[in-house]
Amino acid sequence: MTRDTEQPLTTGEWIGFFSMAIGVFMAVLDIQIVASSLQEIQAGLSATQDEIAWVQTSYLIAEVIIIPLSGWLGRVFSTRYLFVLSVGGFTLASLACAFAWNLPSMIVFRCVQGFLGGAMIPMTFTVIFMLFPPRLQSSMTIVLGLIVTMAPTVGPVLGGYLTDSYSWQLLFLINVIPGFLVCFFVWRFLDIDKPEWALLQKIDFIGISLIAICLGCMQFVLEEGAKDQWFEDNLIVALTVVATISGLAMFCWELTTAHPIIDLRAFKNRNFAVGCGYSFVLGVGLYTIIYLTPIYLASVKGLNSLQIGYYLMVVGLFQLLSAFVAGPLEKKIDLRLMLGLGFGLFALGSWLNGELTAESGYWEFFVPQAIRGGALMLCFLPINTLALGLLPIEEVKNASGLYNLMRNLGGAIGLAVANTLMQHLTKTHYAALRESVTATAAPVQELLNGLGQIMSNHLLADPNAAALKQLTGLALREAEVMTFNNLFQAISFIFLASLCVAPFLQKVDAEKAASLPMD
Repeated sequence: MTRDTEQPLTTGEWIGFFSMAIGVFMAVLDIQIVASSLQEIQAGLSATQDEIAWVQTSYLIAEVIIIPLSGWLGRVFSTRYLFVLSVGGFTLASLACAFAWNLPSMIVFRCVQGFLGGAMIPMTFTVIFMLFPPRLQSSMTIVLGLIVTMAPTVGPVLGGYLTDSYSWQLLFLINVIPGFLVCFFVWRFLDIDKPEWALLQKIDFIGISLIAICLGCMQFVLEEGAKDQWFEDNLIVALTVVATISGLAMFCWELTTAHPIIDLRAFKNRNFAVGCGYSFVLGVGLYTIIYLTPIYLASVKGLNSLQIGYYLMVVGLFQLLSAFVAGPLEKKIDLRLMLGLGFGLFALGSWLNGELTAESGYWEFFVPQAIRGGALMLCFLPINTLALGLLPIEEVKNASGLYNLMRNLGGAIGLAVANTLMQHLTKTHYAALRESVTATAAPVQELLNGLGQIMSNHLLADPNAAALKQLTGLALREAEVMTFNNLFQAISFIFLASLCVAPFLQKVDAEKAASLPMD
């Protein structure tokens, strides 16, 4: 049997696949949907500012642990059983989150959500290569790519709207009805492989433990490090050491044991190894910019969640439009050129985003976001095909987990570095502005006099002090603008630099990528 054997899909199989896609959308959406509503959840659970961050952190830690294990679990339970268990458990955990009575209960339920939701994403990518003939695989990859990359954009906006209009509990309750429908349709219509129960007799408990310790500690360090001043905090130091030691031990064990929980030998395939690197870089750009843009718009521009949504919608709209270009283009040009075009355009959009001023409005954001949105499918589609398209079908389940893990790790590391640089660069730029903006400078004197006059008109007790405070606020705002510009430009440089390894990719024909025999 070969992977290019053409078998027409039944209506039920189409329904089953798109039901899985809805499940993936729910899982990815839940990473970001609470981002714009943390203050309301904090008030509802009587938590502190530092404590409420665990609503996000607990989800991400659990998700990043399960992703590399999803390939082995899919072989043991079969795609059908595992997906139904995952989406069913995810739905029940969402219901429990809505009725969480305090912070510890919410953290537990969010862990369960992340653990079960994380398994859905790589499984659905695997199904594309197992279920569809080669001529349809690129189209289905586009569909799934749109879901994976648009959900983080939609999440904060939808979350803010639901919380403002109704209550934060609805953020979790909206999963319940779709979740149970997905369970029913996947169970009813999608049965593409059989469980391998014999694998339960050879469970790699040591490998599972090392993976959980390494990735769990790493995710915690990345999430909390910037807030705790990194290695000035003893817990961060200790967990970094644990993550490093357990990571090295995990690599040694998984490469030498007879029945590894994850097969790292997939990295022997050059395209897969380089493709994972590009997946990492795409994660850095995608998640970091989605994180930075709303902060900039709220902090510098003073916009609310709905207004921020109007800005972010541009990326999603052009991403959707680019899908109609990316599919046909994949069949006509070398995928390496397509990848270069996509990453080049993403770098251009990021660089243009790095030339903002405090007065920049909607249209100054429109062009950079339109370019980045249009580039996303040109990045995502060739990476997916280049990384997974030449692997034998029996290796795809394991490889898909590793491939998706790299994107998530890229996002986690990108956010951690961005948070650290944001604090450092803002202080640096503000210090530089304080040195150059002196009270004796004529322009400064003129500005202070003008501000003082305005404050006098407002009958303030000390208009000069109020004017000075206003000037300090303006300097801090400019420092923030300079910082965000630096970060956007850094992302642009990373995307351009990553193209240096593109020549190491083996040429892949998208039409024949899945035509290799199974053995």
